[in-house]
Amino acid sequence: MSAKAWNAADDSDESLMARLAAESDPDAMALLMNRWRGPIERLGQRMLGDLQRGQDIAQEAFVRVYSKRAEYAGTGKFSSYLWRIALNLCYNEIRRLKRRSEESLDAGDNPISDTMPSLDASPDEQIGLDEQAGQVRAALLRLPEEIRVVLVLRHYENLKFREVAEVLDIPESTVKSRLFDGLDRMGRDLRQGALSEKWKARRIEFSVL
Repeated sequence: MSAKAWNAADDSDESLMARLAAESDPDAMALLMNRWRGPIERLGQRMLGDLQRGQDIAQEAFVRVYSKRAEYAGTGKFSSYLWRIALNLCYNEIRRLKRRSEESLDAGDNPISDTMPSLDASPDEQIGLDEQAGQVRAALLRLPEEIRVVLVLRHYENLKFREVAEVLDIPESTVKSRLFDGLDRMGRDLRQGALSEKWKARRIEFSVL
């Protein structure tokens, strides 16, 4: 089937991926990248604590999507498929960084930093925001991976509980318990007035959804 035969009005993620899988359609790939680059970069940044590594994760995720396009089964949502690819890359990078950090400590070097630069603030805004933002980022990175990923997907990327459950292949009840655990840990870790209260308030908000 030629690319012209596809329904041009159907530009859903699943339709675009089907075009890419069937015909290596470069326009379909470009649309998917434009649509999903930002969310995947943010995922990598928050899971790894580093802006550049987040960008690298996104680039490698799209390389994987393209290189394995013929293997795409077309079942389920494309977004879940892409989140899983990106998360597996994040987990691999976390393991690599842990090994590198352990080797650096054994050699007497400074360990890898747990902070990343502010993503959006202007220089003037950054003066007032860096300290609090850095505290939140560091607290997020101190969470266990299985709790951190739930907090990133649900709190930051605003996926529904059932969507997070599908991406991680765990029960929805487990997603909720890990989210509440993560919010509680963030609140205790930050322990600074407005910052701590913000995370407590988010826990209450999610508990009534």
